[in-house]
Amino acid sequence: MHTIHSDPSITPDLFPDTLAAACLQQFHATPPLVHCLTNEVVQSFTANVLLALGAFPAMVVEPKEAAQFSAMANGLLINIGTLHRTRAEAMLAAIAAANQTATPWVLDPVAVGGLAYRTEFAHHLLTLKPAAIRGNASEIMALSGMATMGRGVDSVDTSLAALPSARQLAQQVKTVVAVTGEVDYITDGQRDFAVPGGDLLMTRVVGTGCALSAVVAAFCALEGDRLHHVATACRIMSQVGGVVSQQVTGPGSFIPAFLDGLYQLKTIGV
Repeated sequence: MHTIHSDPSITPDLFPDTLAAACLQQFHATPPLVHCLTNEVVQSFTANVLLALGAFPAMVVEPKEAAQFSAMANGLLINIGTLHRTRAEAMLAAIAAANQTATPWVLDPVAVGGLAYRTEFAHHLLTLKPAAIRGNASEIMALSGMATMGRGVDSVDTSLAALPSARQLAQQVKTVVAVTGEVDYITDGQRDFAVPGGDLLMTRVVGTGCALSAVVAAFCALEGDRLHHVATACRIMSQVGGVVSQQVTGPGSFIPAFLDGLYQLKTIGV
């Protein structure tokens, strides 16, 4: 067991590879169907990431169909990157159906804090009880009420600086929060883990964070300790991204190599 930290100045323990390996094995045994209401920039990449891992992605965006399909899926991703009125309607319909069937859904609050419409919408979504929230430091700080102005989808804060906000948000919403950056921190408000790894190159490719949120949604579909499952999603992406970044020459070669790395992933830490 790891230590429960109530002092915001204390950094969490590393997430054990043994726990991540067990979660990945469970995932491979029961690959989920994931309904992704995500932003239009990253739909193809997100679908390919899920497929490479063995999950089944679907992007159903018509509001009437979104509600019907969400009830059939094992997990739901709500990513507000390219938010507009019709997409918001579909998201609310999908969430309502997911909540009726106890299907876990994940919020990716893209660019919250910088724009009023999406910030107001994201705060409303918090009242609908997401199973997990995945965002960068600026997004998590803004969502928790510690207002900050990011640069669109980019964070101007460190993930460690946002850890107290993540803990507070997790306690308020009764959810798991993953704040991602150079080190990812995952917390349920009482317990938390650190997941290092990844590479700066991952920030030069559009959609790695959004794809991570989809992977979080896929792992939230599993039975068991949700904190462990969300941390495993972060560990998978950081491990594969870190390894692949050392093997390629730039963003263009990263994407196919990253998908291959996810497809070939059998366990964690080796």
